Amino acid sequence: MAGNSSRRGAVRKSAKGNPTAGSGGRVRRGLEGKGPTPKAKDRPNHKAYKQRAKEEQAAAARPKRSRPGPTKGKQDAEWVAGRNAVVEALRAQVPVTAVYVAQGAERDGRMREVFAVVAERGVALLEVSRSELDRMTSGAVHQGLAARVPPYDYAHPDELLEAAAANRERPLVVALDGVTDPRNLGAVVRSAAGFGAHGVVVPERRAAGMTAGAWKASAGAAARLPVAQAVNLTRQLKAYQGEGCMVVGLDADGDLSLPDLVADTELVTGPLVVVVGSEGKGLSRLVAETCDHLVSIPMSSSLESLNAGVAASIVLYAVAQARG
Repeated sequence: MAGNSSRRGAVRKSAKGNPTAGSGGRVRRGLEGKGPTPKAKDRPNHKAYKQRAKEEQAAAARPKRSRPGPTKGKQDAEWVAGRNAVVEALRAQVPVTAVYVAQGAERDGRMREVFAVVAERGVALLEVSRSELDRMTSGAVHQGLAARVPPYDYAHPDELLEAAAANRERPLVVALDGVTDPRNLGAVVRSAAGFGAHGVVVPERRAAGMTAGAWKASAGAAARLPVAQAVNLTRQLKAYQGEGCMVVGLDADGDLSLPDLVADTELVTGPLVVVVGSEGKGLSRLVAETCDHLVSIPMSSSLESLNAGVAASIVLYAVAQARG
């Protein structure tokens, strides 16, 4: 074609095989769009992107809240909120995993005591905003101070007998039927530990568990004495009977009085399970029918019933004295 040259470096006039000729080619490709502009929070050099990254890092460092749902032998972690409550929990040897202080909270004597205890025990101490502490404690009155308590690790009921056998001791177990107040549970654990019992058994459902309140009421005894959960208390009592245990339940209309129980050497010195019911309803029908004996505590007044923790303490003391 005229005007074309075969020399090296010559430019062909025809568009065929030469993308730079005409109005298209490389110029057109260079003018093509690259899609929509990314949002500010998606552009690495934008301050919105950096702010979002900072918030994500803070959220990752923030302790996660427990999700509701079924657990196997454990309950969800909970919070102890308030200055007096946190101080009492630490004094009672509750296994606190972390203590949270609100920014700007006034430092008083209780706060300084908490700081000293957590420093000695190596417990994490974290400072958060007051609104964040409100959120973590579900709006509780925390007074700028809260502590996180882990889920309690329950034992298996059979482990209580195994512990007695390992120490070559006569088993003594306390079972609670329908006791829903954590403070009563803590009081029973404290008495059981003080009078030589090998553990406490509680039902898995419709009963108090080892919450922070129970830990405090036990005055640290829960750290030394195992608490076991039974899926079905009646079935567990029958299993204990199958292992040679005598099961006695506390009932105001019992066939034995407490003095009669401790006077019977064979009953009180052998493997023994003491069942304590709730203050209001006492023992459930099935549990009462399962017991080998129902024992009453003589009282001089017309008082109908004793607090579960008090009743358990009286019986355990009498058994401990009879066993020598």
